Amino acid sequence: MFLFSLSMSLSPGPVNMLILSSSATHGAGRTMPFVSGATIGFVLLLALTGLVLGRLLDELPALLDTLGWMAAVFIAWVGWRIASSDVGDDTGNRSLHDTPLPSFLQGFALQWLNPKAWVACTSGAALFAPHGDRQALLQFVVVYFVVCYASLASWAGLGRLMARCLTTAVRRRAFNVAMGGALIVSAATALLG
Repeated sequence: MFLFSLSMSLSPGPVNMLILSSSATHGAGRTMPFVSGATIGFVLLLALTGLVLGRLLDELPALLDTLGWMAAVFIAWVGWRIASSDVGDDTGNRSLHDTPLPSFLQGFALQWLNPKAWVACTSGAALFAPHGDRQALLQFVVVYFVVCYASLASWAGLGRLMARCLTTAVRRRAFNVAMGGALIVSAATALLG
């Protein structure tokens, strides 16, 4: 359970890229509400998938496709906002008004639209809580909560370290374009894959 949770939570994905970008721009502390929302949203999705939604997805596979399209559009929009945000100038004057600070609710919602989260939930629940074993599911949800929160917080810490390198407008612009572009590519990959 721990290794599965760690590999799924720590591996790069749209949520992690958004955390990295937000933390580099706004700081790790201001990014933690998004981290909390993403973690809570994920474990709630995991619990509901283990209890009910797994059967529903088996009966309505088009639902997962619809969620994938919705997620791709949202992720691409966030990527565009990051890539095109104002980076200020080299004097340290940096406008954060144009740079999105993701919220708790956005973190929560993004997990419900994230195809990677759905794959992790459905495959994890099937593997570690087969046949609706509620005790095993509860144990898995607790393990995943701790691992997910720590993993996402580590991406925020990495973003804080990245901010030390982003001392000029050119570097901030390049970072924003790279992070926004990574989100847009992630969205396109989800649609085409």
